[in-house]
Amino acid sequence: MAKESTGYRVLATVGAAVGAVVARKVLITSWKTATGKEPPAHPENPDVRWAEAATWAVASAVVVALAKLTAQRRVAATWRHASGELPPAVEDRDG
Repeated sequence: MAKESTGYRVLATVGAAVGAVVARKVLITSWKTATGKEPPAHPENPDVRWAEAATWAVASAVVVALAKLTAQRRVAATWRHASGELPPAVEDRDG
């Protein structure tokens, strides 16, 4: 059981990391398309307008969090499909 739990955690972590990288690339491309310029590299810099810094921070947080969640859910669904059971680290509270 511990080996399965560790295996699932590794897969979920890798999936989340890949999802976050892809999401960030999509976010940067979308930002460039929408604004015509690069996103702020350092939104904490006082020379970056508050609106731009806040918009980038919120958009980044939401997009990356959703991408990580999507990737982790996909890994859990694949695990269940392959094994017939939910992953050891995932509780079935809503089923």
